[in-house]
Amino acid sequence: MGESKRRKQSLGEDYGKEERFISWLPLSKTQAEDAFKFTTRGAWIGIGLLGATWVVVRFVGPTFGWWMVN
Repeated sequence: MGESKRRKQSLGEDYGKEERFISWLPLSKTQAEDAFKFTTRGAWIGIGLLGATWVVVRFVGPTFGWWMVN
């Protein structure tokens, strides 16, 4: 009997199913990786928006304030 058949026999119904990230959490490893990629991309977008907002408040805002006074 080959290793594959032995593994299939020992796992039973779970053979061929993707392994879970945490045993009690219904989340597979692939789903956890996708969630990590999504949140990482969202964090970088947030950092970019924060930087753009800072530039507007720091440089553009005072310029328009000076324009309005004169």
